[in-house]
Amino acid sequence: MVFISGGYRVKLYDNQPGQAAVALTEIRKQMEELEKCKMLRGELTSRQQLDLLSSHDDLSQALEGSFFVQESVFEQLEVKQQVFQDIERLVSPDVVLSSSTSCLVPSSVFSKVQSRSRCLVSHPVNPPYYVKLVELVPHPETAASVMETTYTLMMKVGQVPIRLRKEIDGFALNRVQVAIIAESWRLVQDGVISVKDIDLVMSEGLGMRYAFIGPMETMHLNAPEGLEDYIKRYGEGLSRVLASFGPTPDFLADSSRSIYKEMCELIPSDQQHLSARRERRDQLLMGLSKLKKDQ
Repeated sequence: MVFISGGYRVKLYDNQPGQAAVALTEIRKQMEELEKCKMLRGELTSRQQLDLLSSHDDLSQALEGSFFVQESVFEQLEVKQQVFQDIERLVSPDVVLSSSTSCLVPSSVFSKVQSRSRCLVSHPVNPPYYVKLVELVPHPETAASVMETTYTLMMKVGQVPIRLRKEIDGFALNRVQVAIIAESWRLVQDGVISVKDIDLVMSEGLGMRYAFIGPMETMHLNAPEGLEDYIKRYGEGLSRVLASFGPTPDFLADSSRSIYKEMCELIPSDQQHLSARRERRDQLLMGLSKLKKDQ
């Protein structure tokens, strides 16, 4: 949906016959809903955008005329490597090859590609239509022009791209997210706070300002004379708290079962309840996206 909002012709392909057509049907429903809510990106109507979208069961047909290929298969390294080997045989050398992976570094994903200078990770955040961030992570051999082309493309389709200067496990977003998850898990596991209340720490506390400004700007604004002043005032306390953090939690330990139970008491893990909460999440993100757009 993101790319067609930029006016590009987009071809969907899945190696399971008929699955691309199923995805196209779901996208059509989402586009119509977005148009009703006046949240459709770009200047084209949903019908005009959908006319730019097609589904294919043949990979060579899907790749014909392409200049940018975004892979979004599941997180299994060998599968992604094979997909890019198949793609490379069918496209010209100037076509950018991009992966949506959220946890596999580019040097692994593209290790079997011959021309790695045109390869990078473009990691979106779910759901990407409402959460606009895209992490651009280069392979050690990625050409600067490929990073620039991808950055320009993402800007044109309305995403918010960020450029990592080198690859690192977890990239930027997930490294920050994992740090939050780990400390949240420790606080619940150690009996300091409940599952419900630790989520409120983010949704009604940190998340309120982080929706518009990040942690660096937050520190910069929270001291009379900016970031350096903040560190002078609170740096010792930051170090003291960091030193008190426990070891990395064992998320699979038997002791974690009480956390699973507490979460499921709040939101049962059956598909009916989870689907309803995901729909609620998307509606809330749509509202937040609209507010940020209006700002």
